[in-house]
Parts: sequence; C-alpha cells; structure tokens
Amino acid sequence: MDPLSTVLHRPTAQDDKYSRGVVGFVTGSVEYPGAVILGVTAAIRTGVGMVRYIGPESVARMLLEVRPEVVLQAGRAQAWVIGSGIPAEPAQASRITEALADATYAVIDAGALELSDYESLTAKAVLTPHAGELERLFKRFGVNLSRSEIEADPLSAAETAAKLTKQVVLLKGNITTISSPDGRTVQTPPAIPALATAGSGDVLAGILGALMAANARGLDAGQISLSEIAYAGAILHARAGALAAEDGPIAALDIAEAVRFVVGQILA
Repeated sequence: MDPLSTVLHRPTAQDDKYSRGVVGFVTGSVEYPGAVILGVTAAIRTGVGMVRYIGPESVARMLLEVRPEVVLQAGRAQAWVIGSGIPAEPAQASRITEALADATYAVIDAGALELSDYESLTAKAVLTPHAGELERLFKRFGVNLSRSEIEADPLSAAETAAKLTKQVVLLKGNITTISSPDGRTVQTPPAIPALATAGSGDVLAGILGALMAANARGLDAGQISLSEIAYAGAILHARAGALAAEDGPIAALDIAEAVRFVVGQILA
C-alpha cells in the first residue's frame, strides 16, 4: 500500500477548517525569513484547513504578502512546526519553550533541535536533523560522533538519537532514516540529488506538520504512529521534488508548490 494513501484525506461536506487540521509555525527569523514561507506553503499544499504563525513582526508582514490566508495569532492547533530558520542562540530559547509548552504534536527542526529541553518536553515530536545538526545535538548528551561518522552509519546514529531524546528522529539525507524510541527504524528509498537545495528541509518540516495536524485524531487513538507520519512525509517530499525537477533545476519553493500535485494524484 502506498504510504501516502493512509495519511492524505479528501475533504468531505462535513469538514471545516478545524477538522481538516490546524498547524502552527514558530519558524523564521530576521536572519532567515524565507524559512517560514517555504514551510507554510508546503503545509498549505499538503492540505490543512488553517495555518497559524507566531514570529517577528517583519517576518509576519512578509509572509502575509504571499500567504494572506495565514492567521497571525496564537490559538488552537493540532501540531506545531518549530525552529526552521531560527538560529540556535539562547535568545531564541524562550519562544521555542513557550511554543512547545502547549503542543501535543510537534516538528522540531533546525535551531530548535539544540534549544529544546528534551527532559521536560511533553509533546510527541519528530526531530528532523541533518548529520551536522545531529552531531551538535549529540554533544549535549555527551556523545562524541562526528558528522562523517553519522553519515557512515545513519541507522545507528538515528537509533541512538531517538533513545536519548525519547522522540522520533528523522535523519535527513539522500536516504532518510527514521527511528522511534522503541528501536524501530526504517529508511526511505534514495531521493533525487536535486532535493539537496537550500530550504528543502524547511519544506519537509511544513509537510510533516501538516500531516500531523490532519491525522491528529488517528495519532490520539493509536491508529497511526509518528514514525509512519514521518516516513510518509519524507516520501511526499521526495516525490514532490522529483515532479518539480522534471522541468529542470529546482529551488525549494518549487518543491513546496509541487506537493499539491502529488497529493492530487493520490486523492484522485
């Protein structure tokens, strides 16, 4: 069975924007404002009912220019995407801590990987490091693994990270490795090299957040797991990249916009 067929849902006449899923974003910064546009666009194209954004005013204004449907206030959300485009600086920690305090499900990306307190974290999360970010995360736990060592044995690295953080870990790479705290680990097929482009990870984070929000009831009921959501998100990201690349070189926004066509094919 196609892993996407279980996580993508065709809207019904009984749906409203809340039942289709609301995903919140605490992403982007003055230094990296584009991350929020990439992640939010990917989430919208995956098929959620509403997106919330909390962040710097200048970034919010820029976001509204291209995504006027976004709600710029805190409130109800089934899942939160946190950290994309946020530097791993102590000054950012309060925003991340506050966002995670009320989250049920979360995608922890980029700067939030180093700033999150995994001992007190109550949300069920998917961590999305690349090898360099995982190297830095390991240092917090006293584990000395270099980037090259992580890349040489991603299975062991992802399994170790999942056990240390007690969260699902999606280790990004040409072959993406997904490990749960209970030791279950899966890998995706190789993705096209064109996905290795700036902002591609921000797109993936948005996809994952949208899939969590849209499947929150299933997650609550134990009908689907976060690792299954993570695997499906990685597959959707890869397929969108491959579709976008059919016409030539791609940028991350091309991947985000191509998501809707892949979703349309699955739901047709």
